[in-house]
Amino acid sequence: MTLYSYCLRYDDGAAPNPYWGVCTLAICKPAIRKVAEKGDWVVGLGSKRSPVGDKSGQVVYAMKVTKPLSMAEYDEYCRKDLPEKIPDWRGPDFRRKVGDCIYDFRHGKRPRLRPSVHSEANRETDLRGERVLLSGHFYYFGDRPVPLPKRLLPIVHQTQGHKSHANDEHADTFVAWIEGRGFRRNAVLGKPQCEAEIMSRISAECRGMCSKRHRKDNEQDDIC
Repeated sequence: MTLYSYCLRYDDGAAPNPYWGVCTLAICKPAIRKVAEKGDWVVGLGSKRSPVGDKSGQVVYAMKVTKPLSMAEYDEYCRKDLPEKIPDWRGPDFRRKVGDCIYDFRHGKRPRLRPSVHSEANRETDLRGERVLLSGHFYYFGDRPVPLPKRLLPIVHQTQGHKSHANDEHADTFVAWIEGRGFRRNAVLGKPQCEAEIMSRISAECRGMCSKRHRKDNEQDDIC
């Protein structure tokens, strides 16, 4: 089991997307999506400059990968079994607005981008990840992140990208800690940190903001 950890600078409900009983990482973080396997854990840690204050050293979400799918398989899965993950960008429901099944693979080799949090400028990075990570075993805290105990602070990532095998000696300890705290699993225990900001902006302005932030985030992670 590999434990992947990184700094989640912009918790906007899209990456990860914790809604409808399945936590998914379908966009952003291509390096993790490309290699993580069933049974691995992915942990998003808070930022010093999050919209809700300094959340460094705190867990925003943790998901155990229960099924990796290709992006084309994910599109088919959502169209058949989980249509709520297909974005309704102009609708009033925030959960639908930030849907992460943003690529439609029914029209040839080049998938069509659905109206969503991303623009064409994100396409290359999104598709480079090749796969979507699905979890039916996750904890999502959002704007109510949980501080790590001192013994687990070494998994906090301090530089660009993410940690993986550097976490090996702490992986079992982290899983025992998160599983043993009695947190409700597979539930949204806090709101995405950027939800209020997104809902307060007009559609075009909001999409541009999310797209730009995600591009920047994939170029250089914040210091956690």
